[in-house]
Amino acid sequence: MKKYFLFFLSIAIALSLTGCGLKTVEDGQTGVKADFGKFSEEPLRTGWHWYVPGMTWIEVWDVKTREIKETANVPSSEGLISTLDVSLLYNVPINKAVFVRKTVGRDFEQTIIEPYFREAIRNVASGYEVKSLYSEEGRGKIGKQILEFLKAKLEPRGIIVQDVLLRDVRLPAAFSDSIQQKLKTEQESLQKQFELTKAEKDAEIAIAKARGIAKSNKIIAESITETYLRYLWIEGLQKSEKQIVYVPTEANLPIMEASRLSDNKK
Repeated sequence: MKKYFLFFLSIAIALSLTGCGLKTVEDGQTGVKADFGKFSEEPLRTGWHWYVPGMTWIEVWDVKTREIKETANVPSSEGLISTLDVSLLYNVPINKAVFVRKTVGRDFEQTIIEPYFREAIRNVASGYEVKSLYSEEGRGKIGKQILEFLKAKLEPRGIIVQDVLLRDVRLPAAFSDSIQQKLKTEQESLQKQFELTKAEKDAEIAIAKARGIAKSNKIIAESITETYLRYLWIEGLQKSEKQIVYVPTEANLPIMEASRLSDNKK
């Protein structure tokens, strides 16, 4: 193993002495090579690559997922200005790196991605009412529409659009105030509805109690007849331990007790 290392090291030193350059392509990268200004159609894979300065040059390109962040002030369909923080995730695949380099250049982000990104945000958001930005469903639709727009514009240029993320939405102050007022009104309405429901339930309970008492009184009133009262009177006489003198009266009530008569005689 050591012999191989020394062998390659000696070759590297020899090439360096002759003026050759060395480029390293790591994982997640690719190389774009040009000989005498003409691009090689094959991208360079991971590893070491020698080149002769002045005749050949190599550019190392990142092919991993990249993020572009954009903050845009956009009008809604009503003309209200909202602020959107949006992220675009994309990458240049290995097999498209040479194509992008030839047709767009190294500054492809500034040349085509950022302008299309801003255009997509502005055009899509302006087609929605500001309340759509407030809802999760509305934000999802806007993000999806921006994604579709960018795919249509960028993928034919060799750039893979992975996703669009709405990180934050700052709504107009007037709309935010109206939302807060609406939430407050809805909360008050719910509280009043609760109180009304409780009052109705309390009234139902009171009515049920009153009906029960009325029904009970009615049953008692219907059951207390003259015959029943006479029965109770006779039953009371039988249970009494005192001697009582009764004189027939119209109401059949006792006049005086025998014990009182004896007391008066004394």
